[in-house]
Parts: sequence; C-alpha cells; structure tokens
Amino acid sequence: MSVILDTPVAVRRSAMDLLARREHGRVELTRKLRQRGACPEMIDQELDRLTEEGLLSESRYLESFINYRARSGYGPVRIREELGQRGLQRADIEQALRESNFDWAAQLADVWRRKFAGQLPTDPRSRAQQTRFLSYRGYPLEMIGRLLSGRSIDD
Repeated sequence: MSVILDTPVAVRRSAMDLLARREHGRVELTRKLRQRGACPEMIDQELDRLTEEGLLSESRYLESFINYRARSGYGPVRIREELGQRGLQRADIEQALRESNFDWAAQLADVWRRKFAGQLPTDPRSRAQQTRFLSYRGYPLEMIGRLLSGRSIDD
C-alpha cells in the first residue's frame, strides 16, 4: 500500500513512522521521503519542525549508530567512513566518536579472539590474514600491530 506524500501532514506522518523504527539522520530521512514521493520544500519544512520539537536529532542518531556498529564488532575507522557516506559532517562524527567513550582496544581484542581463537599469527601469511580481517572491520593498523605482536593481550 503506497501512501501519497502530497501534504505536510502526510510527510510528517511518514517521517515520524520512520523515526519510530529507529533514529535517522536528516540526510537519510530526506532521501527516504523523496523516494516516497514527497517534494523537497515540504520535506525541509517538516524536518525543521521535527528538529525543533526534538524528534529528529543528529546527535542521537550518531550515538545510536556508533553504539550499534561498535557492539557489532566494527572499529572507529569503518564507523567513521559509514557515517561520512550517510552525509554527516566530519566534525560531528569525530566529536561523537570521542564522546562515545568506547574501549576500542578491548573491542578489537574481543573480535580477534572470537575470529582467531586467540591464536597469534605464526607466519607472515597468517599475520596478513588477521591484519586484513581486522583492518576491514575498521580498526587502526597501529592497534592491530600492537595486538598481533602480543603487546596488548591481557591474558
């Protein structure tokens, strides 16, 4: 069932339906509303109202996204990139990452233990494999290097 978004009330209702499911950033919400056929002027007007009312918040979205991705085992490099692709400002992303107070080193060690059973690499091939995996997950190479050299393992 397709809803026609030709009035401000319909745009607001659709935006609130999306926000009820999870937090959204303004850029992401705008894109979704445009895909549903809303005109840009009504979208901007209604999103401004939602922001004024505190129903749409970039900072809440950033916090929610960072917590979700970090709990899923992703590191700050990947999270930063994903948020940048979603149209958020780099300064806001950096501030949210700092304020998250997430222990990235502990998260890295946990992801590594789950994937590689806590086995340090014994040859260059296995070291490269572990490094690639952890780097893909979004952890800085310096942290990966410390972990794989055995310096930050707390056994």
